[in-house]
Amino acid sequence: MSYEFIVVNPAVVEYVATIQLNRPKELNALNLQLMGELKSALEELDNNDEVRAIVIHGNERAFAAGADIKQMAGKTAIDMLKIDQFSTWDSIRRTKKPLVAAVSGFALGGGCELTMLCDMIVASETAQFGQPEINIGVMPGAGGTQRLTKAVGKARAMEMVLTGNFISAEEAREAGLINKVVPVDLYLDEAIKLAQKTAEKSPIAVQMAKESVLKSFDTGLQEGLFFERKNFYMLFSTEDQKEGMNAFIEKRKATFKNK
Repeated sequence: MSYEFIVVNPAVVEYVATIQLNRPKELNALNLQLMGELKSALEELDNNDEVRAIVIHGNERAFAAGADIKQMAGKTAIDMLKIDQFSTWDSIRRTKKPLVAAVSGFALGGGCELTMLCDMIVASETAQFGQPEINIGVMPGAGGTQRLTKAVGKARAMEMVLTGNFISAEEAREAGLINKVVPVDLYLDEAIKLAQKTAEKSPIAVQMAKESVLKSFDTGLQEGLFFERKNFYMLFSTEDQKEGMNAFIEKRKATFKNK
C-alpha cells in the first residue's frame, strides 16, 4: 500500500519492519490520516509472516510533537465523540507483534502516548517526553493519565500532566518509561537491534509473552481509560479549550478563564 504520511519498510533487516512517521514540517503531528495509515500499516505487517517485530520512528528532530491541534480546535464534545479517534489507538494497541519506538527529539502529547503503546522504547540523548495538553486547556486523552502513571508512578505523572513539564531521555530512563538512551546517530540502529533480538525468538512465544505482560497492566485500566476519555471529551465544551487551542494556532499566550 502507498501512504502519504508514513514510510513503511517491511524488511529493513531479517524479520524486522520499520514505520517512519513522515510529516516533518509539522514535527510529525498526529493527524487523523496519519493515525489511520499507521493502523493500516500495522495490521498489514501483523499479518505478514516475514515480519516478527516492528520499529516505529520519526526523525532526529521529533518522534511526534503531539496531535494536530488544527483538526481539533473548533470541535465540540459531540464532534469528538462521533469522530471516535481513539478507536484507531485501540486497534494499534491490539498489534500482536512486538513494537519498538525509536525516539529522538520531541515525543509530546499524543507522541508520548504513542510511544507508550509500544512495548519498548529506545531514545536518543536529545529525546524529550511530555504531556503538555494542560497548556492548551485540555488533558491527555489517548492513555496519558493511565499508562504514564503506571510507567513512572503517581508523583512524576502528576507533575508532567498538571504542569506540562517535559522530562529528558535520561530522566525517562531513570523513571522506567524507556529502555535505553544512546547517541543520536545510533538511536534507530539500537531500536532495530532490540527488535531483531525479539524477532529471533519463537513468534508464538513472543506473542503469548507480550499478551501476558500487557494483561498485568489491563487490570483496572479500561475503567481508567473510559473515565479519562469522558473527561477529555467534556473539556471540548469549555471556553478554555477553545482559547487554548486558538492561542496555540495563533502563536500567542493563552488567557484561561476557568470556564
